[in-house]
Amino acid sequence: MPVIKILPHSEYCPEGAEIEAPAGTSICEALLDHDIEIEHACEMSCACTTCHVIVRQGYESLNEPDESEEDMLDRAWGLEPQSRLSCQAILAQKDVTIEIPKYSINHAKENH
Repeated sequence: MPVIKILPHSEYCPEGAEIEAPAGTSICEALLDHDIEIEHACEMSCACTTCHVIVRQGYESLNEPDESEEDMLDRAWGLEPQSRLSCQAILAQKDVTIEIPKYSINHAKENH
């Protein structure tokens, strides 16, 4: 089972974390399943950028982003070449390291 290493984030994961999730799971689902309450305002339908993450290691092991994800990523705060929407980034067999950006474009947090 692949491991997701989450770099420290002051709000969602202050100490950082390492979690396991089955291959075929989205990064967003894995985080939520382990009580890391990343924003996901569109309920993981690829209609916003609140679940944006930067993949620091293991990017090549994830599924390829499709055109709709790439279009949405253009709106993300702090976009980098290794950015993904965590709701669309599907784990394979390799471990990944992610960083949750400090900000999102969401002006008001949803209560999920």
